Amino acid sequence: MSKKNIVLIGFMGTGKTVTGRVLAERTGMELVDMDSIIEERAGKPISDIFANEGEPAFRKLERALANELSQREGLIISTGGGVVLDPDNMADFHNGGLVVCLTASPETIFQRLENDTTRPLLSGDKKKQISGILETRKPLYDAIEHQIDGDRLDSEGRAEAILKLYELEN
Repeated sequence: MSKKNIVLIGFMGTGKTVTGRVLAERTGMELVDMDSIIEERAGKPISDIFANEGEPAFRKLERALANELSQREGLIISTGGGVVLDPDNMADFHNGGLVVCLTASPETIFQRLENDTTRPLLSGDKKKQISGILETRKPLYDAIEHQIDGDRLDSEGRAEAILKLYELEN
């Protein structure tokens, strides 16, 4: 039997990477972080891709990687926060696995990202940027059937909830 992927979606700072690490530990599945792979393949940080080539160039790399990873099995995929912007990414991920959206309040996200200088979309007033981008993407995140509250649960709790969903679907 093939092993479906677990795809972690959510705004930056909602705990996708840390939750993915716990899931990988508990399942033995391989954790792949899309942003890290894009940086590795491009040979530069995402902030440089945004600055020098623009967001559309980054989204094109992200789209190709989403398609590639959705063809594989048994992965825990930690996506970038904007992966939901392309409906093809979401269709691919839904076809290949369990898609889970991690959520957190704007306040929690701000606390987690307050000192992070690596996020190209958060230049200037971080609180305002977070609220604005979250508001724009909210309908896309809300459309995902499985939602895990990152304010209420720590990484262990989020992983446990995701594993229960995963067992139900397999």
